[in-house]
Amino acid sequence: MRTIIILILVVIAGYYVSGNFFTEKESPDENALKTAAVVSGSLSVKTDNAISAMRQNGITRAVKQISPAVVSVNVIKIEEHVARSPYYGDPFIQRFFPEIYRDRRYREEIKSIGSGFIISADGYIVTNDHVAGHGVDITVNTPDGKEYKARLVGSDPISDIALLKIDAHGFPAAKLGRSDDLIIGEWAIALGNPFGLFNRNQPTVTVGVISAVNRDFGRVDGNRIYQDMIQTDAAINKGNSGGPLCNAAGEVIGMNTFIYTGDNSSSGSVGIGFAIPISRIKKIVNGLKNNTIDRDFWIGLSYLQLNKFLALQMGYDKYTGIYIAQITHNSPAEKAGLQLGDIILEINHIPVHDEATVEKAMGSDYLKVGDHLPFKIWREGHVKTINLLLEKRQIR
Repeated sequence: MRTIIILILVVIAGYYVSGNFFTEKESPDENALKTAAVVSGSLSVKTDNAISAMRQNGITRAVKQISPAVVSVNVIKIEEHVARSPYYGDPFIQRFFPEIYRDRRYREEIKSIGSGFIISADGYIVTNDHVAGHGVDITVNTPDGKEYKARLVGSDPISDIALLKIDAHGFPAAKLGRSDDLIIGEWAIALGNPFGLFNRNQPTVTVGVISAVNRDFGRVDGNRIYQDMIQTDAAINKGNSGGPLCNAAGEVIGMNTFIYTGDNSSSGSVGIGFAIPISRIKKIVNGLKNNTIDRDFWIGLSYLQLNKFLALQMGYDKYTGIYIAQITHNSPAEKAGLQLGDIILEINHIPVHDEATVEKAMGSDYLKVGDHLPFKIWREGHVKTINLLLEKRQIR
């Protein structure tokens, strides 16, 4: 009996001991572990923040600043084409079947894509003329996924600059920088819509450097003049035309316009792209807004290449150059005082030696009606400068 009582007491004691064990407060070691876990989590967050900060740089900050102002431009144009008759040159067909001898004209709907950038909160957008010029239906998509109909305010084919307008407000505008103090080798960031990848999303970004400045190409595609262009190795592809070229401060320094592809069968970037400088864009856009750009001027003179025989006759001691061969009555040339036989030395401060250099000089500064065009000429042993006022072309 005594043994049974002792066993019962042992069991009761064991019950109380085990109960106290499982309900005992956490030990100091467990507190330390929990504290270490909290500290570790805090350190992990700080580390993630530090890594995130390290990933940020001038390029990423510039992209963040400029991206909201970059848009994609979708255009429908109506182009007119001429199909030559297969019987062209056949006198029999020409005489007896004039209807089938004639060339056929037809109109074709062309869709094109490009880029642009917003320059003011009230919806003015800059792009290339070859993107939006002559567009009959223009749609603009912004990075926030919205789509707008745009109208063509004005377009200048010579400089390849066009101005669009969205009839809405509150848009993020790009910060326009300077292009007259660019540094060769500084960062260049190209943004846009290559191959239509960006329609309702973020623009594509490529990075390179300013490779060169003041690249001149004269007339391209028959009418466009590309001078003082910015060269960059930031990748530019089809669809990038009209998009901004920015510096590391997120300022627009140019507009992506065309590339070299290496050969006629290639169409992708090979690291040589060109942008219109922002200094020119500002001037042209101001003219397009105010409708003050008129390229339809005339001068009223014709010239010929100087040869040794003519130079000797006129007493001129050089055998290269050009001379005025004809002047139209009452033309700007006649009013300015230019005369037959004047030997032209410079046009617009650019030396001229042959027809090619005359073309370059006449294309410089994107001349318009109302501008003064200086001619430096040699006449009877004397050199003088004559300023010619460009007048509106007369309809005859």
